[in-house]
Amino acid sequence: MAVVVPEAVLRHGDARPMPAVGMGVAEYPSTPERTRDAVLAALEVGFRHFDTASLYRTEAPLGEAIAEATRRGLLASREEAFVTTKLWCSRPSGKAYGTNLQMEYVDLYLIHWPISVKPGPMVFPVKKEDVVPFDFGGVWRAMEECHRVGLAKAIGVSNFTTKHLDKQLAVATILPAVNQVEMNPTWQQRIVREYCAAKGIRVTAYSPLGGQNWGGSANYVMESSVLTEIARARGKSIAQSTMMA
Repeated sequence: MAVVVPEAVLRHGDARPMPAVGMGVAEYPSTPERTRDAVLAALEVGFRHFDTASLYRTEAPLGEAIAEATRRGLLASREEAFVTTKLWCSRPSGKAYGTNLQMEYVDLYLIHWPISVKPGPMVFPVKKEDVVPFDFGGVWRAMEECHRVGLAKAIGVSNFTTKHLDKQLAVATILPAVNQVEMNPTWQQRIVREYCAAKGIRVTAYSPLGGQNWGGSANYVMESSVLTEIARARGKSIAQSTMMA
């Protein structure tokens, strides 16, 4: 039986609908071979939306996997895949991703964070002393140009609060199609979701099963006693119960 994934229509007219479920192509540490194999396995079971970023260093193996899938017949063409990538904070424009992905365009291009950092190697978390003022107008004009010339079918933002969005919308000619934020049962982002719904901005969630364990603390989703009880009552795993919520 073919897998049917719901799709969300984006506000930018030449953007294809975005599959509502996607695979995040970020893992630390990882290798190009591991990433390619994971993407090919995901394509085989029906995934068509893949989310990467220059920070993740997985753009190249993702592009290679999609090209390989097309050669194998898993995809009829590149157009069957929906690819999201993101502009890193130290890069003034985003045209390098085309070289990394070996694609003529991406389906969705996001500003990764509403901050800028001094030029240098990409590191995360960002060091406080490397942060410089963020140019909402200048960065967004570069994003709009990527959209106008066809490098990005849709453009948007990531990790933006309502205050960041207020500043961005004030200088935007083309409004963001998407705001991608961390969202799960323990961090439901109600204020951001209400704001974006009123502005016609789609909200997409990353880390729905809990975020990166940067500080060595527990995963508040997968180790939640409340979610464990809900999953047990439903006869599901915590992951299944969380994604169904």
